[in-house]
This record gives sequence, C-alpha cells and structure tokens, in this order.
Amino acid sequence: MSSEIATTIRRRVTRRSRSDVRRQRRTLAVQLLGPLTILGGLVWAIAQPYRIVFLDSDGKGLYDYLAQPPLLVVLVGLAFVFLIAPGLVEDLERDGDGPAR
Repeated sequence: MSSEIATTIRRRVTRRSRSDVRRQRRTLAVQLLGPLTILGGLVWAIAQPYRIVFLDSDGKGLYDYLAQPPLLVVLVGLAFVFLIAPGLVEDLERDGDGPAR
C-alpha cells in the first residue's frame, strides 16, 4: 500500500467533515433567524411600550391596532420560522447529498 493513497483518503475524510460542519452551521444560522427576529420584536416592545397601542388606546383607529411595528416584527419572525426556514433548511441539507466539488 502506498502512503500517498492513505494520505489522500485522510484528506478526503477531513474535507467532508469540514464541509459537514460548515453546512450544519449554515443550517443552524437559518433556523435561528426567525426566533432571533421574534426576540428582537419582543425586546423592542418592552423597551418602547408606548409603541403598543393596546396599552394606551385614546382615539386610536383600526389601523393603529393592526400596524404596530414591534408586533409586525414578531409576525415576520413567525412567518419566517413556519413558511420560509423549512424550505431553506431542506435545500441546505439536499445540497450536502450531492457530489463533492
């Protein structure tokens, strides 16, 4: 057995494990975007409670109840978690099953 072959096999295994780690990190980052967005909206709502009309409803209309920026941020985070992130994660995982570059 040639030592060149053994070294090449070890390099291939190392490359695959590094790409797996990179793919896992990307997947984790995509999965965390939604919850972090939701957390940001909640922190914003707590930091600036005067933006939430439910707490002070003097002369406010329907639009004021529906368009509250911190709550819209939370809704965007929820939409990302349930509608967008699953497809992105699936695509990232499917890319890992393809041929090596």
